Amino acid sequence: MNKESYFTRENIAAEAMAMAGQLPVNRRTAPFCPAKAALLVIDMQRFFLSPDSHAFLPAAPAIVPNIVALTAAFTRSQRPVVFTRHANTPGNAGRMAAWWRELPMRGHPLAAIDASLPATEPAVVEKSQYDAFYQTDLEERLRGAGVEQVVVSGVATHLCCETTARSAFVRGFAVFVVIDGTATWNRERHVSSLRAMAHGCAVPLRAADLQTALAGKP
Repeated sequence: MNKESYFTRENIAAEAMAMAGQLPVNRRTAPFCPAKAALLVIDMQRFFLSPDSHAFLPAAPAIVPNIVALTAAFTRSQRPVVFTRHANTPGNAGRMAAWWRELPMRGHPLAAIDASLPATEPAVVEKSQYDAFYQTDLEERLRGAGVEQVVVSGVATHLCCETTARSAFVRGFAVFVVIDGTATWNRERHVSSLRAMAHGCAVPLRAADLQTALAGKP
């Protein structure tokens, strides 16, 4: 699968606007409500953000400023922010070990969340599969904080982000996905995943729209 720098720091705002125009709109869904929402930051690890890693996603560094800004906006609004860290062991990798030639193993330097993100250990959920809810306490954390809506950001759009979005949906959460706060191998995969989520489980929004809503706290 070809990897592309389809998002760059220079073009990401324009690209997000163009992508938003290509996505279906489900007008039956509940609007974004900051008072009920939590931000999920999926697997923003050096494994995917470091050019030295074979799993580097060239578009991923461009979404970092948007995720940092969203993290700050949610924090100012006193809403939960949860980071996930994918970390495998020989015992928990399951089919992941057969599917991928190399995984982010627990304790490896590349498994760390990138230092550009304000992740503190109490806010981190460690996961072993695409689904951030699978065999983790993520749902309990969200329920305990009174969360009814989740905003999905991070990597990779069509793998862990989409799987987690669907898992949140079937658990009864209203789901939103950040168009310019998620990234994957290339533009085609990214837009296809956004389109699939928009059809069946999540509302795609731009980071700027979410920040505006958080500032207004409607």
